[in-house]
Amino acid sequence: MKHVITVRDVETAHQHHREISVDENTIVTPYARDRAKELQVALVKTSEKSGTGQLSSSETQTVALGADHGGFALKEELKQFLREKGYTIIDVGTNDDSPCDYPDFAFKVAQTVARGQADRGIMIDSVGIGSAMAANRVPGILAAKCNNVVEAKSAREHNYANVLTLGAKIIGSQMAREIVQAFLTTPGGAERHQKRVNKILNYSSFSK
Repeated sequence: MKHVITVRDVETAHQHHREISVDENTIVTPYARDRAKELQVALVKTSEKSGTGQLSSSETQTVALGADHGGFALKEELKQFLREKGYTIIDVGTNDDSPCDYPDFAFKVAQTVARGQADRGIMIDSVGIGSAMAANRVPGILAAKCNNVVEAKSAREHNYANVLTLGAKIIGSQMAREIVQAFLTTPGGAERHQKRVNKILNYSSFSK
């Protein structure tokens, strides 16, 4: 059974100077993950007490980056852009423009974020819709397909999105950079939104 870590859990751990243990059955809400960064509360994998499962308290974030053949060229551009901005990149592929299936790489991006190996994820295909659908199948992931900066900021402020999907055929390189920058620099929104987001994360058709 999945265990959900909320912002309240993080703040309680901070008050008692404790770390939070997580495993493969733990879902950390996006806002809780952001709050853990702010309060420097370590999220430690139960199988990795040495510290590799700990969230970094530095400003530099780790970003999981993926694409299918339609998004490969834009992925390579964004990878260089993000490295220049000081981000650590986990490139999950694809590694060339040979035809491939976008769900494979959307799942990899989402799983890297869900496991706590990356703070946020970015997935690029031709349009961006299919990748968002695939990423949202991974527990703990809130993926948003954004076409502009306003949507990217709203996805963070109102929906605590932790994966961004882009359509390489829909937006140009410069707009992609602006969207990505907004997505990565906008913090999770007000706590009043958490109740609605938790309904999404905790929903199960088998519970009805």
